[in-house]
Amino acid sequence: MSIAHGPETVVLKPSKPTSLLAALLLHPGAVVSTGYLLRAVWDEEPPATARAALQTCVLRLRRLFAKYGISATTIEAVPGGYRMRNDTGTLDLAQFRSLTARARAAAGTAEELYRLREALSLWQGQPLANVASRMLQRDAVPALEQERLRVLERVCDLELAAGNCHQVLVDLYESARRHPVRERFTEQLVEALYRTGRQAEALAEYRTVRERLREELGVDPGPGLRRLELSILRAEELGPATRAGDLAPAPPRPAPAPSGRAPEPAGPPPVPGFAGRGADLRALALRLTDPDGPRLLVVSGAPGIGKSALAHQSAYEVRRAFPGGVFGIGLARPDGSPLDHEEARKLLPEPGGGGRRLLILDDAAGAGQVLPLLPETGGAVVLVTSRRGLAAAVATHGGFVHRLDVLTPADARELLAGLIGAGRIAAEEPAVRELADVCGHFPLALRIAAGRLLTRPGLSVADCAAWLAEDPPGRLALAEDPRLSVPEVFGQAVAALPPALREAFLRLGSLEPHSGPATAGSESVLEQLVEAGMLEDGPPGEPYRIHAFLRVYARWLAQGRDGAAALLPR
Repeated sequence: MSIAHGPETVVLKPSKPTSLLAALLLHPGAVVSTGYLLRAVWDEEPPATARAALQTCVLRLRRLFAKYGISATTIEAVPGGYRMRNDTGTLDLAQFRSLTARARAAAGTAEELYRLREALSLWQGQPLANVASRMLQRDAVPALEQERLRVLERVCDLELAAGNCHQVLVDLYESARRHPVRERFTEQLVEALYRTGRQAEALAEYRTVRERLREELGVDPGPGLRRLELSILRAEELGPATRAGDLAPAPPRPAPAPSGRAPEPAGPPPVPGFAGRGADLRALALRLTDPDGPRLLVVSGAPGIGKSALAHQSAYEVRRAFPGGVFGIGLARPDGSPLDHEEARKLLPEPGGGGRRLLILDDAAGAGQVLPLLPETGGAVVLVTSRRGLAAAVATHGGFVHRLDVLTPADARELLAGLIGAGRIAAEEPAVRELADVCGHFPLALRIAAGRLLTRPGLSVADCAAWLAEDPPGRLALAEDPRLSVPEVFGQAVAALPPALREAFLRLGSLEPHSGPATAGSESVLEQLVEAGMLEDGPPGEPYRIHAFLRVYARWLAQGRDGAAALLPR
């Protein structure tokens, strides 16, 4: 606490008059009872002469005020206690509360952010740092700190919503370190790091706070942090960076366009952690940006091979070719079951006249789900992801099918480096190659493995690879989300197969790696497995091939481990 008079500022020494002044200033303009003031000054042991001593403290404060040009009547004796009249011109706390109230009533986010920043500038160090009262330190200081932290949280929300992730990182690092059990700051820090492309650091921050909460309080992080962790591991696009709280929420503001230029149309963000796929990206970009090219494009391939990531990254890279906007809808529920036509139709964007548009239909179950939607897409270019090739849709509407393969060793290494850090990867190069082999170079499996490494800092890449190699399909799963689980994702694909195709797929697991899949069933059955994304077209002389990791999964499934026998044909 201090008294400012012109250029001169006097910091009060810890004393009984200082404790009395603090108790009065915490209740500006209100009558503060004598009993409360006695406890604030002497805590729980006031002397027999405390009331007389309290009057002496008031007198000393009035003399101090007079010395610095403050009216001697500032502290009023009223029935039952004392009152000190203060306003925004004489008390920082009153001004702070006034500014936050004006921020709530602000017409826009720019004014709100300005007022809140102005309010925070009034805080200088720890509140009541020179006040000796144990009662005030126990009861009043935490309440004051909560007021400040709520405003700081709102400021960080507004900065994130405005896209100022880099600018707010300093505030968030400091706040998360000083208030480790206040999860919102950690959540904001993790979000800011993720939005700036630093997903490895974001997951490391999550891991740190999770361990601290478990060690100090015996609890896990709250649902907000857990959802954010899963979004990062799945490389999902985050929604608007806003949060309703004690202060009025505000929508994010678009960044101003450079002078003389029209604003760039809204589009998708890049896929966090996306690695490699250069040839695939170029092939899709060529088709998507060709004004005379096909209106329907399909990205197909095995489950977990990265179809959605490729589609969304391609959309990001060609977004300027679609001034009417880029839109995306998912055609599957969280449990993997497909939306029906009416559910999907309601998700389609309204027709617009802003120019060429791109629509991503993600995770289509088959041509029967896509065909009814095509006439209602308003002439947009439609990019579909599906395990199936959607031959019926392409045959009737024309189009281009891009079959996706597993990652190359170099791309798999790049993906792992982006997720868990280049330094950690460089330190264990042979183990990284072994880990990529165990994961079959499938992006889904690699992200799950990265999640285990990030949440287990003492686990080496070599130990992780060796542990996973003992049972890859069973151990490549994160318990928090079925979409980050090889048994769940692959299991849904197998469960969707007709019995004859399911039996043929399971038979593939019994074949030796050098054996061709042709012995698993008739050509018709194998062609249907290709269409379903569970087999691939092979080289000349061997018309079919199966990804090594899918073969391992087929064998694991046929053995019925961990209840997987429920998927076996009866």
